[in-house]
Amino acid sequence: MGFKVCIFLLLLGCLLQVPERTMARDMKRASIVIQGASRIAETDENFVCATLDWWPHDKCNYDNYPWGYSSVINMDLSRPLLTKAIQAFKPLRIRIGGSLQDQVIYDVGNLQTPCHPFRKMNSGLFGFSKGCLHMKRWDELHSFLTKSGAIVTFGLNALHGRHKLRGNAWGGAWNHVNTQDFINYTVSNGYVIDSWEFGNELSGTGVGASVSAELYGKDVIVLRDIIDKMYKDSKLTKPLLVAPGGFYEQQWYTKLLEISGQDVVDVVTHHIYNLGSGNDPQLVKKILDPSYLSKGAETFKNVNKTIQEHGPWASPWVGESGGAYNSGGRRVSDTFIDSFWYLDQLGMSSKHNTKVYCRQTLVGGFYGLLEKGTFVPNPDYYSALLWHRLMGKGVLSVQTDGPPQLRVYAHCSKGREGVTLLLINLSNQSDFTVSVSNGVNVALNVESKHKKKSLLDTLKKPFSWIGNKASDGYLNREEYHLTPENGELRSKTMVLNGKPLKPTETGDIPSLEPVIRGVNSPVCVSSLSMSFIVLPSFDASACS
Repeated sequence: MGFKVCIFLLLLGCLLQVPERTMARDMKRASIVIQGASRIAETDENFVCATLDWWPHDKCNYDNYPWGYSSVINMDLSRPLLTKAIQAFKPLRIRIGGSLQDQVIYDVGNLQTPCHPFRKMNSGLFGFSKGCLHMKRWDELHSFLTKSGAIVTFGLNALHGRHKLRGNAWGGAWNHVNTQDFINYTVSNGYVIDSWEFGNELSGTGVGASVSAELYGKDVIVLRDIIDKMYKDSKLTKPLLVAPGGFYEQQWYTKLLEISGQDVVDVVTHHIYNLGSGNDPQLVKKILDPSYLSKGAETFKNVNKTIQEHGPWASPWVGESGGAYNSGGRRVSDTFIDSFWYLDQLGMSSKHNTKVYCRQTLVGGFYGLLEKGTFVPNPDYYSALLWHRLMGKGVLSVQTDGPPQLRVYAHCSKGREGVTLLLINLSNQSDFTVSVSNGVNVALNVESKHKKKSLLDTLKKPFSWIGNKASDGYLNREEYHLTPENGELRSKTMVLNGKPLKPTETGDIPSLEPVIRGVNSPVCVSSLSMSFIVLPSFDASACS
């Protein structure tokens, strides 16, 4: 009877811990085993990335104009909140690119074609004419990115000089002169670029336009030579060459790596929009369906396999992913519910050796991390920031006896010892009390047949892991519980440990403070919520 009372009290403690808990929910138990002896994969130190796109203000999707003045060309770079939002990452990787990048002319050198702004044109790619990047704007943009501390990946025009053949197919030689002049201008001015990316969504059947793997592979070799020559006598670090920035097709990607050859392409990028169209009425249902979310794992797995077999010198990146394509889902992609998909993608992709994951977008469309015009963070911004601050490079294997609705990911903690868990509860019926153990002689749902255990030993297994370093029972853990304001899944305000996240009165990004729990207390995750659990004393040799 006494033991049952203790169990009840711990369950009650769990109910009281979880912020904004609504009534009439089941409380279920789940066990998690973290294999801390070795890493199954490793990400880049700056795994989280966001994009800046080229779309003009009159870009239309589903009778809406979701972009406003948020493009590389016209965004107001003087707004303090925009700068502070980037600076909060210390640093944030930013990829400049998107559908129109293969129509951008650089206004530099002996330019042979007019350099006009993008304008609507029925015969143009994606319904727009070619556009112009003036060097004055590039100066302003690079100054802003430097001030913000961003790590920059710049997407280059890979269609310049080519001509349309039939369907989406484009042929002819790539005219590299304008790109070479632009890179030369960038190097001459001492502008730091982490990586140059070649083209956007030209692989396979392409989106709007496609280039054969044979032609593309030969052009990548030309770009490699340009980069090597431009940076040969420079004190700047030579940037990585990133390609192809398209949707994964195994045969095309394989041929690209075979034709370009060893050490030409440093990073292989692919794009993924696994939720489908932004106007899909089933969008919310897909986000909360664990079986649907899990389908994305096959793409990450296959991309990594292709690279390991045909180009092991290169690293896999997600160069662009916004969940739902065509600017995202209105009143979905910019609300709390989108973080179920987003954080799950970060966790899933990292398990398959993805080094960098670029979110479409930082600003623009309905999927912007920041609201266009105001630059006020949307919920996914805080999800990205918490991941960046808490989840380290080392990815650990996890087992759980919980249902599919409980998604679990584990990484070595960032910048300190221990392990950080990401728990995503997709269930609208159940809260979970979670036990965590370190995988040493542990089997889920198997009780020891040996000597009688003390009450403390008995409670260790079902409620909370107590590692060797925490044997005294006085060490703490940090918890970051994410819920929507007023329980509305499509709220634009994310709540952290019961506190709404909004810019401060002085226009700063709010601090993201954890709640502190004793290591012996139960780990609790409420229904339709996400939690980061930092276990500083977790005994994982892979994280030493």
